[in-house]
Amino acid sequence: MRLRHNPDGKPRNLATEVEVADGLFSRGLGLMFRRSIPDDYALAFRHDAASSRGLHMLFVPFDIDVVWTVDEEVTRVERLSAWTGRASAEADDLFELPAGAADDVEVGDRVWLEA
Repeated sequence: MRLRHNPDGKPRNLATEVEVADGLFSRGLGLMFRRSIPDDYALAFRHDAASSRGLHMLFVPFDIDVVWTVDEEVTRVERLSAWTGRASAEADDLFELPAGAADDVEVGDRVWLEA
């Protein structure tokens, strides 16, 4: 599975190593207690409907980029700082990536998971 981004008609990979947090435990744990993540990695949180989706960086010792989407359209992109970062936005899916991986992603772009 890979995370794709299409800002200008030329799709590109944001990540080729995608983990889906689909259980109660994996969603609650997220990236906490990990020392790092690979450069080509994304943690995906998928939901059936759009709602306000928040996250925190407690026990995450490295910065990350977060992309929120509704129906594959980006609603927010944010870099969260290690330990203290916090943010929320409307989304049915959100993706956590290494810091810098979402530098080219903007609100209104299309981001999606592809098998």
